[in-house]
Amino acid sequence: MAGRIPDRDITEIRESTHIEDIVGDYVALRKAGADSLKGLCPFHDEKSPSFHVRPNHGHFHCFGCGEGGDVYSFLQKVEHVSFVEAVQQLADRIGYQISYEGGGTSVARDRGTRSRLVAANAAAQKYYAEQLKTPEAQKARDYLTERSFDGAVALQFGCGYAPAGWDTMTKALMSQGFEFAELEAAGLSKQGQRGPIDRFHRRLLWPIRNLGGDIIGFGARKLFEDDNLGKYMNTPETMLYKKSQVLFGLDHAKKNIAKGHQAVVVEGYTDVMAMHLAGVTTAIASCGTAFGEDHLALLRRLMMDDSYFRGEVIYTFDGDDAGKAAALKAFEGEQSIAGQTFVAVAPEGMDPCELRQHQGDAAVRDLIARRIPMFEFAVKALLGNYDLDTAEGRVHALREAVPVVARIRDVALRDEYARQLAGWVGWEEVPQVLRRVREEAAKQAKAARSGVKDTSKSRDRRVQTSTPPEPEPDTDSKNPTVSRPRPSDPRLWAQREALKSALQYPAIAGTVFDSLPEECFTEPAYELIRTAIEAAGGTGASHGGAQWVETIGKSVDGTVLESLVTELAVESMSVSENMIPKYIGSVLARLQEVWVGSQIADLKSKLRRMSPGDDPDAYNALFGDLVALEAYRRSLLELAVGPDENTA
Repeated sequence: MAGRIPDRDITEIRESTHIEDIVGDYVALRKAGADSLKGLCPFHDEKSPSFHVRPNHGHFHCFGCGEGGDVYSFLQKVEHVSFVEAVQQLADRIGYQISYEGGGTSVARDRGTRSRLVAANAAAQKYYAEQLKTPEAQKARDYLTERSFDGAVALQFGCGYAPAGWDTMTKALMSQGFEFAELEAAGLSKQGQRGPIDRFHRRLLWPIRNLGGDIIGFGARKLFEDDNLGKYMNTPETMLYKKSQVLFGLDHAKKNIAKGHQAVVVEGYTDVMAMHLAGVTTAIASCGTAFGEDHLALLRRLMMDDSYFRGEVIYTFDGDDAGKAAALKAFEGEQSIAGQTFVAVAPEGMDPCELRQHQGDAAVRDLIARRIPMFEFAVKALLGNYDLDTAEGRVHALREAVPVVARIRDVALRDEYARQLAGWVGWEEVPQVLRRVREEAAKQAKAARSGVKDTSKSRDRRVQTSTPPEPEPDTDSKNPTVSRPRPSDPRLWAQREALKSALQYPAIAGTVFDSLPEECFTEPAYELIRTAIEAAGGTGASHGGAQWVETIGKSVDGTVLESLVTELAVESMSVSENMIPKYIGSVLARLQEVWVGSQIADLKSKLRRMSPGDDPDAYNALFGDLVALEAYRRSLLELAVGPDENTA
């Protein structure tokens, strides 16, 4: 029977975890105001960051796709794990011992879960690393030393050796309490003709880690001629290992990629090792598959800075053919960062590992320093197919290259390459080449418009400001009368800011917020959240933080309102941290002033309908109330701030 994780442990683990550290393993976060960080959303494709994290309140929210929640929600969504596994992962990370209530041991309960597969891979890596020290692994050690990698480097990258026995690793891990089903699910073992066997035999191994540092698979290099299973083998697709979404070396490189806004893509595991040892600490490699869009999206999230991409992706190749093929791919798709993509091809067809062996670390660093733009490389590769010393060759080269340059979507970049094309070909009439490229670009654009509608167009919006895009209005199937308000609606600005204050800074909002009349909240969604806060005991019942937001989120009815609570808890306020108390006071004063203003309007309407002579006492009483309310309103106006004002 499964044991239960007590609520007190769930709360303690969440409060002891810094959400910005967890999210930061997957997304490069930048300062975005008081207690607010932002980056590119890991849950949908975007070019301008709309993903926000509030460290002091333990929540995240994407204003583009609407995903949001606490640190547990983030892990569940990004790692595709259950709530229990998310709690256990964080507990392991901070060294917290969970006191399970009832049920069996944690090992028995967790059979087959993600955490068990991660544990199996970690145990396998430890086993393989020990095997690398044995006499049988001499061939593997020789392979490394021949490439100038010593024992310290092997330890740094976690290298290991899979022994010759059919089931030695499987038996070793099963003796530690793992079941064959778990080892099979982790991609470590498989069913043989006579029972469970190891997946890897007589091979040099590299562990492959995810952004969080967990070992999720292995890459295996052939060492012996009689091994007929291919030069490289990788862990098959598993719950943990998705080859289109993992990069070898990223656990070593991610901090420097984010810091230096540069990623160097190489082709092999030893190339990654050579690059790092030579001082190029941003090198990574795809694992058993071509470098694709998912890999690129992952790098973009790490290299994002403020509201635009200013990083470099540098591809290195063994030779010209591979380089040309990859370079030409830059013209396909959305070209999201093609203008910042470069190519570095080592001399004499060497890979980075061979270059380091033959010419040293400085040559590897120089290779990256001599990178050339991807577009330039691609165009020159095309021109290389023609004899530019002849008129016929120049005409054919130009005819071939113009459509390629025309596919560059950045207009300024396209015009510049058109001018350079004329020089590379040796065409004297530069304006003629420029005109032909522009005409070809217009023709391609017209053909695209008249063709099948591009369903990815919404993903190609180039938002240039740092303001997050507004989510599409939606309604809740549970509560169809409630829809998500527009964040920028000026009529609702004070209501929205007041709720943000109560959720993010309940101690500051305090009794002033709690005393606001229901009539202050005219928007149904905001009114329901205000009611939930009141039902929870008001701001005075809160100590703030993730627990407070979770309590309110669970109190509202429907996914739209629950998401809106998270959104309000994460959305930043447009003032510096030290001005927060004054700002909240001003917002609450503005909301009160709006309500008092409506009361004044009602009183004036009543007075206009009354005759002072018919009932002078009643008239004078109302008039006295009006004078008092107007005086109160003036005092509120002195404190209040409007949506276009700032108290900073």
